[in-house]
Amino acid sequence: MGSLAFLLGVLQLLAAAMAAYKKWIPNTNFETASNWDKERVPCASDMIRFEKEQVVSVFVRSTHALTDMYLPLNGEFLLASGAGFAAFNGSWDPGCGSGAVLSFASAEQHSWFNPELWQDVSSSTDMEPAGRIFLLDEERVPCQYDNVIFQPETSFRVNLDSSRQVIPVRSISLMGQELSSSEAWAEYLRGPSATWQFHGNATLQVTGARCPHSSGCACGNSQDGDRICASLLGAEGCPALACHSPLQPLGHCCGVCGAVVTLDFKPEFDLQQYRDRVVQAWLSLPKYAGVQMAISKVHRAQTFLGLLSRGSTPVIQIVLVDGEAGAQTGTAAGQLAADIMDDIAQHGEALGIPGGSVEVATGSALGGQAAGRASRQIASGMVLGLLFTLLVFGGLLYLHRKGKLRLRVLRLPWPWDRAEDLDSPKPESGKGFDNPMFDVELPGAGSVEETLQEVAPEGHQVFYLNPLYSPSETET
Repeated sequence: MGSLAFLLGVLQLLAAAMAAYKKWIPNTNFETASNWDKERVPCASDMIRFEKEQVVSVFVRSTHALTDMYLPLNGEFLLASGAGFAAFNGSWDPGCGSGAVLSFASAEQHSWFNPELWQDVSSSTDMEPAGRIFLLDEERVPCQYDNVIFQPETSFRVNLDSSRQVIPVRSISLMGQELSSSEAWAEYLRGPSATWQFHGNATLQVTGARCPHSSGCACGNSQDGDRICASLLGAEGCPALACHSPLQPLGHCCGVCGAVVTLDFKPEFDLQQYRDRVVQAWLSLPKYAGVQMAISKVHRAQTFLGLLSRGSTPVIQIVLVDGEAGAQTGTAAGQLAADIMDDIAQHGEALGIPGGSVEVATGSALGGQAAGRASRQIASGMVLGLLFTLLVFGGLLYLHRKGKLRLRVLRLPWPWDRAEDLDSPKPESGKGFDNPMFDVELPGAGSVEETLQEVAPEGHQVFYLNPLYSPSETET
């Protein structure tokens, strides 16, 4: 019994280590300077203005003396212990001057799907950002099995507009309290603060569920990929890169210089163990000091002949980038990708990796990606040519079968023709044959002469030319 409890404890620690935590960065606190249009916290001589229609939740940490304040019609103030507001008595405040009008900034556009508004943290107690491991843009926003943290003693407002009706997460921490069940979350939504904290056309769903696969789980944000990239890039678009043919990782908004390794995997593959293997075996080496890695399960689209969609299949994607510049851009990442592929060739079966592929884009004019892309273009052209030929041939065959087109050059024995021959009854013996000169059926052999005499006019002989003999041979 004791060993079983110990094993469960170890599994829980491993699950906690694999759990991802995403912390919401912006807040609507009164003491945050960026929440005011003058980029400073109001002082005693200032007049404070909240727009009348503004919907906001404001956390106040301390006591503030104010000259005047206009409040919104729909909002709340959350006061910490000992916090509050007092009327200014008119005495001189050397740090405030003559005062000004300060307006509280709107938080309506703080989108859940803006990656810049989230920070990846290793656990709920360790708030340091991750180091050598980076996240794809879609994974910078909370994924379906992630834990969401809103910092204690802060207020916030989040826009939940989404392409989905429900946004699932594992847990949500608010005001220092973790909500990890659907019942606890439903109870919180019935409270007074949820209306001012969350708005938009979607709702959050707390599942309390962990990823059930050792090979990892896809993030689940692909449906909102366009929204994520629009929030991240705005009107500026993707930056120019030093490599000639940037790679486009799945789940990332812009291309990258470096390498992308795509791995097939078996059910026994362990994503966490393999990530640790790559970090310890290569990323810790001095020659790869500038290389960063993103590794996760993604869904790669499957097509028929490169055109027709056939759904998607899960693969492990490793994105490698480095800090090199100029012609050396991506070279360290490409070398690490080669080391990974060599290791898979030797130990892939034991690791649950039956195979993989790699693409490389560097700053060199002879980058392997350019050649690889040219090869893919040639292959795509051949596939399209073959498909066009099959379509033309199929169309001609269809018209021929319908009798609208006669093909006299070559008659191929098709299986359905053989089936028709088998189904057609053979002519019975003794029935004679169809006379091509007459559209009548000949009677029996004994009455041929009588029949010919009946149909012929009087005084005329009946004869016909035998095509097997010339006229000269018929004369005697």
